[in-house]
Amino acid sequence: MTTDKRIGLEDKVALITGGYGHLGSAITKGILNHGGVAVVLGRSQEKFDELKSQISNHKNLYFENVDVSDLESVKVAYLNIYKNFNRIDALFNNAYFGKSEIPEKMSDQDFSIGIEGALGSVFRCIRELLPYLNTNAKIINISSMYGTISPDFRIYENCLEFQSPPNYGAAKAAIQQLTRYFANYLGPKGITVNCISPGPFPNPKVQENAEFIKHLENKTALRRIGRPEDLEGICAFLASDFSAYITGQNFAVDGGWTIS
Repeated sequence: MTTDKRIGLEDKVALITGGYGHLGSAITKGILNHGGVAVVLGRSQEKFDELKSQISNHKNLYFENVDVSDLESVKVAYLNIYKNFNRIDALFNNAYFGKSEIPEKMSDQDFSIGIEGALGSVFRCIRELLPYLNTNAKIINISSMYGTISPDFRIYENCLEFQSPPNYGAAKAAIQQLTRYFANYLGPKGITVNCISPGPFPNPKVQENAEFIKHLENKTALRRIGRPEDLEGICAFLASDFSAYITGQNFAVDGGWTIS
């Protein structure tokens, strides 16, 4: 009996923007745990080194300094990576930058920065990668449950600092549409484009607020917040050959938040 190894990512090179962050680190680990090569794209060597120290199987873990807001930085990074590996099999658009503020206090400039940080940078990273992608390559964009539904503002009443800003959800909704657009555009080349929408995955600092976490838990069908490792499986799957006939789809990983 032979073992089906399509879920294995051996010899596949996956790029993860912001791959050392709270959720980005889970994507990186998911690639490594299934035999792939993970190249973290980011601005902080220090944060990458911290992640590397936590991973035992880090021989296939690499870092490329890149600022996703800067076109030349992205171009140079892709060229360096392709020269080093001679292939790029998957891109995870995970990095995000922006300012969190309630609508009354958000300036036009801050609104635009958030749109650029969640949407413009993703378009740029896809566009500049197209010449390097292998046939049957994978693009996976990270959206959010707030790209599908609006926030329940009642859970933020006593903790406005955690409230999702208006441009964040708007840009994340656009990510889902951008995913469908590129799925159709790149389909004839055999390249799949899909989207993951995480639900409540508060970072450790936010988790210090027990009352807020309880509100988040009560909004999910599973009655718990997400753990970063909950993302590892879907990320490995979408980067693997098992997802070869899936494209243009959005996968909610939210504990059932958006089903009610």
